[in-house]
Amino acid sequence: MKKILAVLSEYGYWGEELVGPLETFDQAGYTTVFATPKGKIPHALPPSMDASFVDPPLGRTVVSEEMAKKTRDIDSSGRLNNPENIEKMFPERPYLSSPNYLKEMESYYSLLEKAERGLDRYDALLIVGGSGPIVDMVNNRRVHDMILAFYKKDKPIAVECYGVTCLAFARDFNLRKSIIWGKHVTGHALELDYKEGTGFLGTDFVIGPPPYPLEYILRDAVGPNGQYHGNVGQRTSVIVDYPFISARSTACSYLCGQKLVEVLENGLRKYGW
Repeated sequence: MKKILAVLSEYGYWGEELVGPLETFDQAGYTTVFATPKGKIPHALPPSMDASFVDPPLGRTVVSEEMAKKTRDIDSSGRLNNPENIEKMFPERPYLSSPNYLKEMESYYSLLEKAERGLDRYDALLIVGGSGPIVDMVNNRRVHDMILAFYKKDKPIAVECYGVTCLAFARDFNLRKSIIWGKHVTGHALELDYKEGTGFLGTDFVIGPPPYPLEYILRDAVGPNGQYHGNVGQRTSVIVDYPFISARSTACSYLCGQKLVEVLENGLRKYGW
């Protein structure tokens, strides 16, 4: 039986971006274990449970009544009530200014090796999207170390929407080179970014557009021999360039899960480019 580790933000995940892959994994007979940055119970962003919500860039609703119900059901089911705590799973790299820097670095690497071994029981990693990851996942070094651990083990890593940014910033601390350098990826395109109303669960903080243009970050992170694929105008955009499965946004969620299953079951290594 395959086991998937799914990471969700504590500041809100987009419902379908969990439901799509999760239903696919359940149908394949996989076990899904959930994790959040500090071990708090994750919840869906309110618009992703609202069938009347109109996505501003698209000018139409993007949540069906069926999906709104599925999201509400899983959000209240208790299935997400005991997530793994990434803060406890992975150590934090010490500050250079620490008075015991060398000793603390030795401890960090020792604990990191132990944390990496703890991931041996998982077959793949899923990072669920939404606006929440911008706050507590994108620049979270523990999340980066988790991604790097799967990368070093040559295990598939599926990422959705704004969660794709984690790949751009997950870098060996000494080399500081993106692990998607030379790769093909997709992610939230400029045309799909909000001009206003980007919100985060559990806060009153609502800003205009996202604090960074993901498309530009990805274009730079893949370098001259890689490529960002926006596929704007197409309903879905999912790219497989092993070990990465990247999905542009909400409508790609089921396809993202399906392609991860194909990677695990059929050895799929390339799709969408």
